[in-house]
Amino acid sequence: MKEEFFKAMDFRHACKVFDDTKKIPEEDLNFILEVARKSPSSFGMEPWKFLVVQNQELKEKIRPTCWNQVQITSCSDLVIVLAKIEDVKVESGVPEKRFGRRPMPQEKKDFYINLYANHLKDTLSSDKNIYEWTSRQTYIAVGNMMTAAAAIGIDSCPIEGFEKDKLEQILELDTTKYQVAMVLPFGYRLNEQSDQLRLSFDEVVEFVK
Repeated sequence: MKEEFFKAMDFRHACKVFDDTKKIPEEDLNFILEVARKSPSSFGMEPWKFLVVQNQELKEKIRPTCWNQVQITSCSDLVIVLAKIEDVKVESGVPEKRFGRRPMPQEKKDFYINLYANHLKDTLSSDKNIYEWTSRQTYIAVGNMMTAAAAIGIDSCPIEGFEKDKLEQILELDTTKYQVAMVLPFGYRLNEQSDQLRLSFDEVVEFVK
């Protein structure tokens, strides 16, 4: 299992050019998205949504907002990772529903809601602060998606280089509810990847005993 996992990690890289003649089978795409759905999140809020853009004309419109990167239009499927805004606010009622998924007395549920509201008091004070928090949560799902894709021979490329406001306008997003956190194309590489360049184990790991 360890060897297989490391094979996936070694296979994964930020793919610069996808083979636009190859499409990801629906079963494999759904596997990647299911991994995202099962990813952990702070307080179990699941503050994300995944838009899967398969329409080529829409990809063409999106590409200029992403620094004209070719991956946007050459990929098989373009996943726009959204961070939730409204749903994490206490007054939306959604956090209470999330806590209520596990059976518990109302007293205990109220305890968790108060803990959530007090711990995140500053975070929940503005949409900007909420976005900073929920967009970070999406990266957990993104990392899992990319590794899952690599495990079945599918490439990806996490893209932060995009004009957020323009992209949200093209997608006609209600930004009080959702905002773009990342653009994540999936597909199959056209060229072989170069060797990964990483710092050594000792440079990035320190044991405190």
